[in-house]
Amino acid sequence: MSYARIYSRASFGIEAPQVSVEVHLSNGLPALSIVGLASAEVKESKERVRSALLNSGFEFPAKRIIINLAPADLPKSGGRFDLAIAMGILVASGQVPEASINQKEFVSELSLSGDLKPVNGILAAALACVEKQRCLVIAQPNIEEATLSGNKQTLSSECLKHLVRDFLADDIEFCSNPLIAEEQEPAVCLSEIKGNEHAKRALVLAAIAGHNLLMVGSPGSGKTMMARSLIGLYPALPMSEARQVASLESISNQGFDSKGWNQVRLRSPHHSASRVAITGGGKVPTPGEISLAHLGLLFLDELPEFDRSVLESLRQPLEEGYLSISRANWKVRFPANFQLVAAMNPCPCGYFSSEQSDCYCPTPRVQQYLQKISGPLLDRIDIQVMVNNPEMTILDADKNEQWRTSVLKEKVCQLREQQLQRQGCLNSDLIAQEIINIKPLSTEVSNIFEKVVNKYQLSMRAQQKLLRLALTISDWENKNEMDQSAFAEALSYRAFDQLHRKLRYQ
Repeated sequence: MSYARIYSRASFGIEAPQVSVEVHLSNGLPALSIVGLASAEVKESKERVRSALLNSGFEFPAKRIIINLAPADLPKSGGRFDLAIAMGILVASGQVPEASINQKEFVSELSLSGDLKPVNGILAAALACVEKQRCLVIAQPNIEEATLSGNKQTLSSECLKHLVRDFLADDIEFCSNPLIAEEQEPAVCLSEIKGNEHAKRALVLAAIAGHNLLMVGSPGSGKTMMARSLIGLYPALPMSEARQVASLESISNQGFDSKGWNQVRLRSPHHSASRVAITGGGKVPTPGEISLAHLGLLFLDELPEFDRSVLESLRQPLEEGYLSISRANWKVRFPANFQLVAAMNPCPCGYFSSEQSDCYCPTPRVQQYLQKISGPLLDRIDIQVMVNNPEMTILDADKNEQWRTSVLKEKVCQLREQQLQRQGCLNSDLIAQEIINIKPLSTEVSNIFEKVVNKYQLSMRAQQKLLRLALTISDWENKNEMDQSAFAEALSYRAFDQLHRKLRYQ
């Protein structure tokens, strides 16, 4: 026959839309044309396919070859269609029977020698094949990623020659080796951090209910170390959530990494990162750091050093849990349900809040520095805690076993499970009325809450976050109600109010 249709998968956002690779051979001067909104790298595949077929011992037809990638209005990029184009030419030229490709989809790049090479976005393609009940044919390096989909009909091969040989011999073995969940040890244990008991308690509260956290303190006080130790308090992700995170990593420039695939991620971009690097986008829509931190932690060290537009772009995903990116020709929506953890100095020199060192920054400079963090962004941060240099040396023994990460993790996991069973979500996702229904406020506590709101002029969002944090504190203390001590502690985690109060009295 002179016509063949092979199925493949494109990669667009977090989706893997189906692409029909149609190949038609006709008489005329030998030529190969690719149509269907193909990018430059897709059009270059004709040279890779030609060499791969010849070096694999097949005949490249000396005919006019037209290849259509349908649908024509879907952008196609990368080398992921190489294998489908090669198989289409083999079927159309009669070198491979049509029956061997039925109910199969081909997603792989080809080298000039005919070897199958890995591509990004395989997990999304494998999940789509599960719905269509089709077999997915991929390169061997993509096997681990594809097994996360649960697709038991996944084929892989080293090269085009071996793949066709197995098809013709009907000697097909499906890949069925599942990824083994591995628990990784945290890089830093909380018990190794000296002093700052108040800040360490804030870390634990943030882990229990997913509260956003900002640490303010002088240089060398341990802010970065504490943020990196926080990741050790979180339980492993369930399979459904691990697939979501793996899908985002798969379509990103970094690709999927099977190491720690079911663990909560900690993303820590440098403060020189651009807005597109943080939010995502580009010519081909790819997720940014916000989306790669989905269901995990986004740690922004030296917060005021980030560009203002970068910080303001966090506001919508912090509230809604997703990020919509619109361009002239496309619009994509990436999940971005992350927990923000940030650290900063209180002033340019870093010692405005220190009790051991003097600050030499003029008051206007301190005000200007603090104003880099906008009010709307601060309003979305539940816990703002001061971190100070401990009054001890690095040689002093201060390893308290009650702060051992492994011990705290067990309690954190227990409380997170308790929240999910009680209300179906973490405390950080509750609204005010739901919180009151769980643990009603007494008349005395309600009066105190109203006085606090009037004194500090708290917004509706800040009031709600105060209630959420008080609920988490009462859960940690194993209390049946939110008492005065819970509200007092929740109110103590407002470091910016403390800094501005100090500025006013200078």
